[in-house]
Amino acid sequence: MTDFGLKVRMAIVGSILFAFYMLVGAFGLAVLGPGAWPLVLLGLLVLPVIQYKIGVWSATRRAEPMPEEGQYAAIHRMTESLSRDMGIEKPKLLVMDMGVPNAFATGRKGNGVVVVSTELIRHLQRDELEGVVAHELAHIKNRDVLAMVVGSSIAMMVGWVAYMVYIMSNERGFGSIIVGMVLSNLAQMLVMVFVLAISRYREYVADDDARQAIGSGDPLARALEKISRGAEGRESVVDDSVSALCIFNSNKSVLAQLFATHPPTEKRIQKLRG
Repeated sequence: MTDFGLKVRMAIVGSILFAFYMLVGAFGLAVLGPGAWPLVLLGLLVLPVIQYKIGVWSATRRAEPMPEEGQYAAIHRMTESLSRDMGIEKPKLLVMDMGVPNAFATGRKGNGVVVVSTELIRHLQRDELEGVVAHELAHIKNRDVLAMVVGSSIAMMVGWVAYMVYIMSNERGFGSIIVGMVLSNLAQMLVMVFVLAISRYREYVADDDARQAIGSGDPLARALEKISRGAEGRESVVDDSVSALCIFNSNKSVLAQLFATHPPTEKRIQKLRG
């Protein structure tokens, strides 16, 4: 992480998430008994790994390897050069039809993947595409995907605990199941508020890292403007879980804005040109 503010925010949110994590472990020990601590520990460690693996597969399952020749050769060269400058290994490049111009990164440092939409390649000039690629490489460098996965896993486990606590303390019936599910979702949303607050700030950090990598914020700002215009009147075909990883999330619903993974595009452009 290259941003001190991000480190501070991660320390604060990380402490809060760790407290939730310990709460889940304490519940497991209370239900299964102290002697089951190896099983509880295994569950706490394995679940995020499983969710991470499934998440990477789900995000990239419809993408295809990007050829290294023809129109894609320049993208491979710029990615290799940017990766070297940013101190990471060149990630695997994939191409995918998303319905809108977009791109996202997944995986981790040393084993990253950048997926670029065919629509993005058609819409952007070379320097604009370089800005987008640099932004995605910054996410890999800063381990943003791992942070999101761990946060989501903790939120899911807290939701399970909320559900089980309610079910175990009330008479079991259809009504109790419905209430338990509602409480579970509310508990997950509470945890995700902290995760998403960091996610929005991470976008600004990735934008700034990209600006430093290419020497100017204007190409990425222009790219964001074109991506935003290119998404108007079009429907993205990527899953909601993948949209959270994309450089641009076109969902404008009230609920989406309340739990947004990205800050407003206009603010990002203003910061890049400021």
